[in-house]
Amino acid sequence: MNIVDKAKKYAIACHSETNHFYDEHPYEYHLQMVVDVAEKFKFLIPEDKQDNVVAACWVHDVIEDCRQSYNDVAKATSQDVADLAYAVTTEKGKSRKERANEKYYNGIKETPFATFIKVCDRIANIKHSKSMQSRMFQVYSKENEGFKTKLWDTKYLQLFDYMDKLFVENN
Repeated sequence: MNIVDKAKKYAIACHSETNHFYDEHPYEYHLQMVVDVAEKFKFLIPEDKQDNVVAACWVHDVIEDCRQSYNDVAKATSQDVADLAYAVTTEKGKSRKERANEKYYNGIKETPFATFIKVCDRIANIKHSKSMQSRMFQVYSKENEGFKTKLWDTKYLQLFDYMDKLFVENN
């Protein structure tokens, strides 16, 4: 089984075992949305790194949401995939601001390709909240400039542009 399939199977099992949902959907729904964005923009990632990055999109929330450790992820997938999942795992905190603090954003920036995964995740969340007319769409809109400032990388300009368009397009 290749790394992407291993990560997908592992992530779906982890979220299912913890009864984790994305609104009314099984959590796989959100993970697939993140992977879909990654697949659309994976040309921004060197070809030899693409499978690990897509695999990490599948497991990006298992440490944060499924009581899995870095070592659990590494054992189920690979150390490279675990490094990416760990980088996009928020800190402990009582609020969004505490969980997504400077240490968190610095960890993302310092880990190659973690910014790509985090922006794919944010795009999936924006698209879903917009389609559901959720209050979270306004939260993401309000946070957008700060989010971009903290993670800006010219390598991902097309990804950031795509994200920005979601706030102005009617679709």
